[in-house]
Amino acid sequence: MSFRKIIHVDMDAFYASVEQRDNPTYRGIPIVVGGQPDQRGVVATASYEARAYGIHSAMSSRKAQQLCPQVLFVRPRFEVYKSVSNQIRSIFHRYTDIIEPLSLDEAYLDVSEDKLGIGSAIEIAKEIKNAIRTELHLTASAGVSTNKFVAKIASDMNKPDGLTFIGPSRIEAFIEALPIQKFYGIGKVTAKKMNSLQIYKGADLKKLSRDHLLNLFGKVGNFYYDIVRGIDERPVQTFRELKSIGAEDTFTSDLMEEQELMTELKLIAQRVVKRLEAKQVLGSTLTLKIKFADFKQITRNYTHSNLIHLDQVEAFGLDLLKAAPIDGKPIRLLGLTVSNFNIAKSEDNQLSLF
Repeated sequence: MSFRKIIHVDMDAFYASVEQRDNPTYRGIPIVVGGQPDQRGVVATASYEARAYGIHSAMSSRKAQQLCPQVLFVRPRFEVYKSVSNQIRSIFHRYTDIIEPLSLDEAYLDVSEDKLGIGSAIEIAKEIKNAIRTELHLTASAGVSTNKFVAKIASDMNKPDGLTFIGPSRIEAFIEALPIQKFYGIGKVTAKKMNSLQIYKGADLKKLSRDHLLNLFGKVGNFYYDIVRGIDERPVQTFRELKSIGAEDTFTSDLMEEQELMTELKLIAQRVVKRLEAKQVLGSTLTLKIKFADFKQITRNYTHSNLIHLDQVEAFGLDLLKAAPIDGKPIRLLGLTVSNFNIAKSEDNQLSLF
């Protein structure tokens, strides 16, 4: 039986690492690339020195400053990050043209048939990491496996500068032992719901039938059923048309209080902002999705005359929530989605996003 050879490459604290590479005074100190605390800014990337204080992407800059008063805030230079990303991409192309970028700093590579005839995905990953280090003076972490799901998780296991291989004979045991919160695609709310159902690891999830998972989680139950058995047939796609970016959460217990709903929507908005920032796009339409306890669903849209900037997503989302006809009914799900992208406009406005 032949297996695909998939590599997931993820740059280590990419924006912050580029800044520390280009400015020696930033090295060895906690820095945040993002907006200023007094301007309602958001953390785009934190250096590893800053992460030691609990600072992470999508956190408010004000919160980051509270956690580490001496942290240095650096304005993002997206034109530089894009240029470096292109250099990284050119390194990938030495080995394969089957590349699926997820953002400026991470991508999937299918090296089942590599250009140089190396044959070993592990050796290719080593060569890519070494080229990035010697030519660009940056570090990357890589995960190697036979499918995208496992490769993605593997790349995060030994950061920074890590390389993790999960071979076909180890995949099921690896996923069975994996804590639910480590599953790519399972957020905090879903993990909490699973924990309430005594599902803490992949092995616990594996005990449930497909029908049971569908009843508990809807159509995503199919994905959970397959993935916990090491089944992920998604190909590495060289082109994907981006139509929308969003996030949603199904709550462990239905929510009714306005303050609770606003708090949850703020968290969802932060995730949307992080994904927009990672994709380097802005959209003009924001959609609020509300699903009630009886599974009835409504959506409300807002379309801006130009583009909705990152620091406006939360505020516009809250406006939509306040105007929605909820009438005190219990709510089981909230979601926000940004669409109607204008890539050219968003690139022109990147430097003002923060």
